[in-house]
Amino acid sequence: MNRRPIGVFDSGIGGLTVVRELMHQLPHESLIYFGDTARVPYGNKSPETVRRYGREILDFLLARDVKLVVVACNTVSAHALEQLREASPVKVEGVIEPGARAAAGASRGNRIGVIGTAGTVASGAYVRAIQAVNGKAEVASQACPLFVPLVEEGWLDHGATRLIAEEYLAPLRAHDIDTLVLGCTHYPLLKPLLRTLLGPSVALIDSAEETAAAVSRELARSTLHAPATATAHVHFVVSDDVKRFVRVGKMFLGERVKDVELKVIGEG
Repeated sequence: MNRRPIGVFDSGIGGLTVVRELMHQLPHESLIYFGDTARVPYGNKSPETVRRYGREILDFLLARDVKLVVVACNTVSAHALEQLREASPVKVEGVIEPGARAAAGASRGNRIGVIGTAGTVASGAYVRAIQAVNGKAEVASQACPLFVPLVEEGWLDHGATRLIAEEYLAPLRAHDIDTLVLGCTHYPLLKPLLRTLLGPSVALIDSAEETAAAVSRELARSTLHAPATATAHVHFVVSDDVKRFVRVGKMFLGERVKDVELKVIGEG
């Protein structure tokens, strides 16, 4: 058993959906979360820049003595996961592989949709990961760049959000998908709206839930899990604008967004 914290990081605030699931599924595990709010968004950055940012944050978390790292950012998972795994002495878990496995298992007709940032979609990472599990799967991807600012504005069921969602989902409907992967950690907050627009016949795959489950299995396999008597602590670190992080973070975690540290890393 191991009481060291699990490190989690994202380009900003969306990774708090993964934190929420980790808190739910692993209530005895302590967490340290880094949100790179000074350099968000990552979705429009080059792969080389994303890899550099990811390595800087990995080094920061390792210096905090974490026992496992969760890359709660689809863009970093798409562009940098293998490099981070090679550089890390501890296990590094991304969000794409767990979501892809769940989507391949849930699809009844091998017609899967993926929504994500422009960077995640352009990388083709979800398509490769899904087809690695199910070679018969037909995968249609759609970039949804406006979803992140709408979520952070709190417009989860606003008329404008509904109109934009209908526009983004139209090509996926035309593809007759039976499963949709929410390929950005902000998107789980839009699940009620997406469920209304797509109907109950389309399975929604929340990568945050699947990633937390994968972390749980890894901790059990490696005997790194904290004892059942452990009291969990969650510490938040951001690279800019603590007040905004606390305000927006409450949509993801409620009043549990406390103990926030400001730490600037890298060169911008």
